[in-house]
Amino acid sequence: MLGRKKEKIEFVDSRVERDEIKNFSLKTLLDGSLLSGAIFARQLNYIFFLVFLAVLYIGNRLQAEKVVRRLISVQEEVANMRSEQITTASELMNLSKPSTLENMVEQRGLGLKQPVEPPYKIVTGK
Repeated sequence: MLGRKKEKIEFVDSRVERDEIKNFSLKTLLDGSLLSGAIFARQLNYIFFLVFLAVLYIGNRLQAEKVVRRLISVQEEVANMRSEQITTASELMNLSKPSTLENMVEQRGLGLKQPVEPPYKIVTGK
C-alpha cells in the first residue's frame, strides 16, 4: 500500500461514445442531439478555451489593423508637413535675398535706401 499510486477511475461507458460517433450525421447536428452527448459534455472546457482563443485572436488582429491604418495616416501627414516645410524654407530664402528686399521696399514706397557708409561704433565716456 505504501508504494502504490492511486489511479483515477473514470466511469464513462466507451460503448456509448462509440455509438455516438457512429450515429453522427447532419440530422444529429441540426436537431441538437449532438450537443447533449457525453463526448461533447466531456470536451466542453476545451471547446470554451478554443472559443476564447479565437475571440482573443480576432480582437488582436483587429487592433493590429487599426494600428497599421493609423501608422499609414501619420506617415502621410509627416510627408505633407515635410513638403510644406521645404516650401516655406525656400520662400524664406528667396525673401531674405538683398535684391528681393530692395524690390519690396521700392514697391511699398517706404523711401528706404541701402547705406553707402559702413556702420561705426559709438563710444561714450565714463
